[in-house]
Amino acid sequence: MTSPEDFSRLQSMMSQTVKAHWKAFLFEGILLAILGVAALILPPLASLAIAIFLGWMFLISGIGGLIVTYWARSTPGFWWSLISAALAVLAGMLLLARPMQAVLTLTIVVGAYFLAEGVATIMYALEHRRELSGRWSWLLVSGLVDIAISFMVITGLPSSAEWAIGVLVGINLLFGGASLIGLALAARNSNT
Repeated sequence: MTSPEDFSRLQSMMSQTVKAHWKAFLFEGILLAILGVAALILPPLASLAIAIFLGWMFLISGIGGLIVTYWARSTPGFWWSLISAALAVLAGMLLLARPMQAVLTLTIVVGAYFLAEGVATIMYALEHRRELSGRWSWLLVSGLVDIAISFMVITGLPSSAEWAIGVLVGINLLFGGASLIGLALAARNSNT
């Protein structure tokens, strides 16, 4: 069990580490923000790049899985591990062979995810309302935004596949980059 003193010491160490490396956080934040803006300017290119990147990730992880499975062929679960690795290789090859179709499939999955996430967040908000939490309305708004995004993506198919993944990743990168820039500048200016 962690004591409050341990937590305070850990928090202080993290703060010192961020302050010592604020330039690295600033650089990463600027890079992420630039990539986010690029994805927002060219969402079809960003969507295609993401599908290709995922294809390579599946392919490389699947090949690695096949190698490890071969080395551990006498262990229990060999066939399941082999099937899992082979499926990763197959998924990677399909994503790389047909990246435009992969973008459409990824867009459908993202639309379904936002719909499910929105419903779950709204239900979570309603549970917080019952507990008299003052912040339940923010959760409700977040859930409604998720459902609105899902509606825009799903009803816009197949043309939304061209922009949806790129725009959503662009927004994520831009806000993530801005957060890191803010963190770096706050660390640089802090007195601790």
